[in-house]
Amino acid sequence: MRDFDIAYGAEVANARRDRRPIVALESTIVSHGLPKPDNLRVAREIESAVRAAGAVPATIGMVAGRLTVGLNDEELSHLASADSVAKLSVRDIAVAAAAGADGATTVAATSAVAVAAGIPIFATGGLGGVHREAAQTFDESADLVTLARTPIVVVCAGVKSILDVGATLERLESLGVTVLGYGTRRFPGFFITDSGFEVDWSVDSPEEVADVIAAGLAHGVHSGGTVVANPLPPDQQLDPDLHDRTLADGLALLEREGVTGKAVTPFLLSHFHSATHGESLAVNVRIILRNAELAARIAVAAAAR
Repeated sequence: MRDFDIAYGAEVANARRDRRPIVALESTIVSHGLPKPDNLRVAREIESAVRAAGAVPATIGMVAGRLTVGLNDEELSHLASADSVAKLSVRDIAVAAAAGADGATTVAATSAVAVAAGIPIFATGGLGGVHREAAQTFDESADLVTLARTPIVVVCAGVKSILDVGATLERLESLGVTVLGYGTRRFPGFFITDSGFEVDWSVDSPEEVADVIAAGLAHGVHSGGTVVANPLPPDQQLDPDLHDRTLADGLALLEREGVTGKAVTPFLLSHFHSATHGESLAVNVRIILRNAELAARIAVAAAAR
């Protein structure tokens, strides 16, 4: 009988044994979110950012059916270069493992696996959410429902601006997911600093986030996730006018070509990359590196408590 237990990379296994701070990282950004060959370079930079801030990176993914927390460089390189890497949400993990597939974990899957591995902090770029035509298509990311039942802290730059941000915030509220603005009461819009929506709570330091985590554990009341929305500084964001023009053109192209479902997000992100001549990619990289560094600082603060 095949062994389907979660595997751990050596660095992560040692950190778990020694109770050192760990930050979970997704692999979808490596296989589906960034163009080759930038994807592997950026994946390594993300891990380096976590280490530089005092924590251990745990990139989660699947190679040949083996679900691994803490991919080594060879495994990371494989997922970055292979052409048939499945995009794994929570529902797909067991099926992909049984099939012996290569797979990259989404925000939802990474969150679920991280908690199963005892890792409470996760850094990503932006959350999935409610798609703009959801009233007709019911298209909503599994990220939202998973966060409602998964006690993890997700550091992100808000919701991807290609989605319906207002509707996503409403769904997060209905699902009981805590949303904190990091140093702001304005919810970030991924490529842009301000999505146009407010949040009810804000924190100003990793120690304050660690206090929120500690309070939640002590109370034992809230079993869902916490989103730490970390906006880009205004001077690092994509030019808002360029963003709005590119988004409008991308949505029109999306409708014209009939792209739906899981293909929507990578399609629009690819459009942003080409239409902004790589500016959006540079912003995307800044986003994930800043979030990785902040998540590591939160993990260190939480461990110190």
